[in-house]
Amino acid sequence: MKAKVFYILALVFSLAVSSCSEYTKLQKSGDNDLKFAKAKEYYEKGKYLNAASLLESVVHSFRGTEKGEEALFLLAKCHLMNEDYMTARSYFSGYHRSYPRGRYAEQSKFYVGYCYYKDSPEVKLDQTSTKKAVEELNLFIDIYPQSAKVPEAQSIIQEMNDKLAYKAYLNAKLYFNLGNYMGNNYLSCVIAANNAIKTFPESIHREELSFLILKAKFLQAEESVDEKRADRYRETVDEYYNFTNEFPESKFAKEAQSIFAKSNKFLTKK
Repeated sequence: MKAKVFYILALVFSLAVSSCSEYTKLQKSGDNDLKFAKAKEYYEKGKYLNAASLLESVVHSFRGTEKGEEALFLLAKCHLMNEDYMTARSYFSGYHRSYPRGRYAEQSKFYVGYCYYKDSPEVKLDQTSTKKAVEELNLFIDIYPQSAKVPEAQSIIQEMNDKLAYKAYLNAKLYFNLGNYMGNNYLSCVIAANNAIKTFPESIHREELSFLILKAKFLQAEESVDEKRADRYRETVDEYYNFTNEFPESKFAKEAQSIFAKSNKFLTKK
């Protein structure tokens, strides 16, 4: 049994050394056609780093040819598969510029947006990549409206817009939490939340944003000076009706009803 295990390990080691030796020879070879053929073999086997290294050494030599077109696309795909999205999108963009009517133009344009999507960070961080993903995928849909990738692009766009809407919600919530500290932050909250709803009308966070507006208007009324309180309670009541009309089964219904009751109680005393 031990001898068998030793034999298997020795065989694996021998194959690894042989493979490494073959790759080293390929790197030093001046035969670009051989390098290209072997790069494709490495790609198919999932050895993307090896494939990328060989493709980078031949892609410029093949520029303007059918092989050059395929080599550039495969090079971009290697970096995509290695999750190096910044480098991948650079090569996909380069491909689309060099071969706008090429065999892989449609895929390359999609992958530019997809790479930005994969680089989109958590919501509390800067969302430049998220916005670029939306921009590039919308451009992809405009250029290739019949593409089979359109549904996937639309799904990613919606996901990224929801992320941006949630980012806007967190910003509005920050104003809300500040209250009247060093100014009327409730008003800033209302403005920020309304802008988010206008920018992302289909967002899954629309209900949260709408309720935040209602709460901000109510607390603005609660903490107002006497001469402004009645008008602000009236605005709150109007906002309550807007909210309940749009979200009659809202998870915030109980709290919204409480806001309405308190606002209405003040107004009926007047």
